[in-house]
Amino acid sequence: MEVLRQIPGDTLRSSDAVMTITPVLAAGVGAGHGWRNGQLRSASFRLDAPVYGVAPLGIAISRQSVATTLVDLLAGLIRPAYGELRVLGEDLTTARGRAALRARVGVARRAARPQPAFRVRGLVEHAARLAGLPAQDRDLMAAAIVDRLALTPWSDVPLRSAPDVICRRARLAAAAVHQPDLLLVDGMLDDLDPGDTIALAEAVRDLAGDMIVVAVGHDPSALALACAEVLTLADGILVRPPSGPSPLISPTPGRPVHQPHPAAH
Repeated sequence: MEVLRQIPGDTLRSSDAVMTITPVLAAGVGAGHGWRNGQLRSASFRLDAPVYGVAPLGIAISRQSVATTLVDLLAGLIRPAYGELRVLGEDLTTARGRAALRARVGVARRAARPQPAFRVRGLVEHAARLAGLPAQDRDLMAAAIVDRLALTPWSDVPLRSAPDVICRRARLAAAAVHQPDLLLVDGMLDDLDPGDTIALAEAVRDLAGDMIVVAVGHDPSALALACAEVLTLADGILVRPPSGPSPLISPTPGRPVHQPHPAAH
């Protein structure tokens, strides 16, 4: 019998033998100073997800500032200015709920503050320390996620010398090293060339086998490479696209995905 992972504190439902949870429930939630300034206003939505092993959910948002505000809210990094918001069963209108959630969430941002002095593996090990992983487990877990995301050849390369897609992959590894229940991907799939977008989307999709993944960005076609479904957030409402073929796209058969390698020294 397969044992499905249940996230504590969430609503668990069964429909046609597919177990689902509601990791995010928002009612009239807002943050910032209004939509005109690029912040979130009066958003009401529910995100449902199968408990185990599915592609991520994508949310397309045209304004990066709105996307970042949404990710900050879902990660418990900021308090809703108004409305109700529950993530993984935690009430994010309370300081206790936000503190409880933060240890269960990983955030991978394209716009993360540059850390050029770090080498690729060093960034992941630093994230493991910040996440409070036991000292005896840090190196092993960092090595495991570095290998899983095909970063081992780049382990000792400084971030300042690595291609943009490798830096993004390293940030993804750093966000996932502590095996969070929820991984939020903020803008990581935007503005890459097609080959790099496909390769990074495969990495994002692979992580969804072990955690709930929500990817946010301004390019729906890039999100569709990784996500089982791409929604659009417009004026506080999540809009589902018309029914049709799955937006999950695979690389053209027979054309290998380009994987960069560090230059020989």
